[in-house]
Amino acid sequence: MRKRTLGFVTLLLMLSLMVSACSNSTSNKKEEADTKKEEQVLIFGRGADSYAMDPQNVNEIETWRVTKNIYETLVEYDKETTDVIPALAKEWTTSEDGKVWTFKLQEGVKFHDGTDFNADAVVYNFERMMDKNHPDRFEGTFSVYRGMFNGFKGEGSVIEEVKAIDQNTVQFTLAKPQANFLSNLGMHAFGIISPEAIKKYGAKINEQAVGTGPFIFESWKTNDSITLVKNENYWKKGLPKLDKLIYKVIPDNSARLTALKNGEIDIMVSLNPSDLSSVKNDKNLKVTLRPPLNVGYLSINNLKEPLNNSKVRQAINHAIDKKGIADAFFYGLAEPVKNMLPSSSWAYNNDVEDYDYDVEKAKQLLAEAGYPNGFELQFSVTSNSRIYMQQPIKMVEAMKTSLEKAGIKVKVVSLEWAAYLDQIRKGEHSIGLIGWVGDNGDPDNFLYSMLSKNNAVKGAAQNHTFYQNDEVSDLLMQAKSVMDQKERAEIYKKVQELVHNDAPSVPLVEVKEPVVTASYIKGYFPHPTGAENMYEVTIEK
Repeated sequence: MRKRTLGFVTLLLMLSLMVSACSNSTSNKKEEADTKKEEQVLIFGRGADSYAMDPQNVNEIETWRVTKNIYETLVEYDKETTDVIPALAKEWTTSEDGKVWTFKLQEGVKFHDGTDFNADAVVYNFERMMDKNHPDRFEGTFSVYRGMFNGFKGEGSVIEEVKAIDQNTVQFTLAKPQANFLSNLGMHAFGIISPEAIKKYGAKINEQAVGTGPFIFESWKTNDSITLVKNENYWKKGLPKLDKLIYKVIPDNSARLTALKNGEIDIMVSLNPSDLSSVKNDKNLKVTLRPPLNVGYLSINNLKEPLNNSKVRQAINHAIDKKGIADAFFYGLAEPVKNMLPSSSWAYNNDVEDYDYDVEKAKQLLAEAGYPNGFELQFSVTSNSRIYMQQPIKMVEAMKTSLEKAGIKVKVVSLEWAAYLDQIRKGEHSIGLIGWVGDNGDPDNFLYSMLSKNNAVKGAAQNHTFYQNDEVSDLLMQAKSVMDQKERAEIYKKVQELVHNDAPSVPLVEVKEPVVTASYIKGYFPHPTGAENMYEVTIEK
C-alpha cells in the first residue's frame, strides 16, 4: 500500500513538472512575441538606392538620406530650417577677423566601433578631405569639399589648417573669411567617420559605415535595402526611439504607394502628384510637404557641339514650356523658376526676364546659329524619381515633343540613377534632366556649386553643364568672402543676369515634395535639405 501511494505521489509530481514546463514554455513564447511586437521597426520607401556609404566622397541625396543617421557633423541644422545649431561641437568662437574658428567638442562620445570621438578624429577627417596626398583617400573625388571650400590643400582651399588644441577642442584656420563657413560645416558630406574604421576597411569604407550617430549600419542589399539598428550607447540620452530603420528601394511611385497602403512600408517619398488628392482623403495616411529648397533643370553640356553655341541654348530655353510641365506633372506642387536658385532665397533675382515659351523664336535662334533645319540630340534621363522630377520619363517625353516642334530631333536614353550620375559628371551627356537640392540654405551652395568653372571637373563635376565664364566664377569667389548679406545679394543677382544671357541650362521648377507617412508615425518632419534625423520618430499603433 505504501509503495502504491509513493508511486501515485511521484506520478502527480511528474505531471505537475510537465504542466509547469509547458506553462513556462508558453509564457516564454508569449514574452518573446510581445517583445517582437513592441520592437520599433520603421521601413522608409524611396525610389533609388544610395550611391555609397562614405558621405564625404559622394554628392547625392540618397546616400545622405541614410548616412545622416549614421554620421554626425560638427554643427547641424534645426529640425525644420537651415538655421545652424550645435551637434558634435557644443559651442564655438571666432576671431575678430573671421579667420580662426575654435570648436569645443562634446565629451564622452564614442564611434560605433568603440573608439573615441575627439579633436584628433576631426583633424584626421578634414585632412583626409582636404589633402589630395592623404593615404586614406582611396582615389575619391571629395567634390563637395572642393566645391564648398574653394579647392584642396595647395589649390586654394579656404581651410589652411585644422589642429587639435586638446582632446576636446579643435581649431580651424582660414586663409580668408568665408561668409557661409559655419553653414557649410553642417552639410551631410562632412559627417565624421571613425579613423580606425577607415584604416580597417580601406576602400571598402564606401560599403561600410562607422560613425557616432543614433543608428548603426547593419547591412546593404544593393538596389533593395539598407538596414540600420539602434545605437544603444548613443550620447544623446533617450534617443533614438526606433529599434531598426530600413531604407527600402521601390523604383515605381505607384508600387511604393501600394506598399504603404498595404503596411509593407511606413514612409514614402516621391509620390505621383496625381495621387495627392486621394492620399489626403485616406485617414490611414498623412501628407507633409517638404519645403522647396530645390531646382529642377535641364543640364546642357556646353562643351559639345552645337550646344556650345549660346543661341542654340537660348533656343532650347524658348522651346520648353515650363508652366505646362509644372501644371501637368506636379498638380500645383511646383512653380516655374528662371534662375538656378529657389525663389525663396534672399539672393534670388526676380528682375531677370525669363525665356518665354515661343517655338517660333526657338526656330529663329536655331537658324541664326546655323541650324535652320535643326539637329539631332540625345536626351538623358534617370528612370528613378527625385524631388524635382517625380515622373522623369514622362517629363522628358513631354519636353521631347516641344523640342521636336522647334526642329530638334530627340533620342531619349534612360539610365539607372548611379549610371546616370556617372554619365553627367563625366560630361558624356548632351542634355539631361536633373536637379539640385540645397545642402545648407546658402545661395553659394546653388550658384557656386553649379556654375563656377572650378566645379567643372570631369568625373566629379557639380557644374555638369561645364559652363565656364571667368567673370561669373570670379564674382562667385568674391561673394564667399563678403560678410554683409546685402552686398553678397547684389553680387549673386549680377551673376544671375550674366548666366541668364549665356543660358548654360534650362531652370525648370522648384517643388514642394509630398512625403507620405502612415498615420501611426509620429515625430517625423521632412527637412528642406532632403535628409532628416530619424531619432525622434516613433511608431504608435
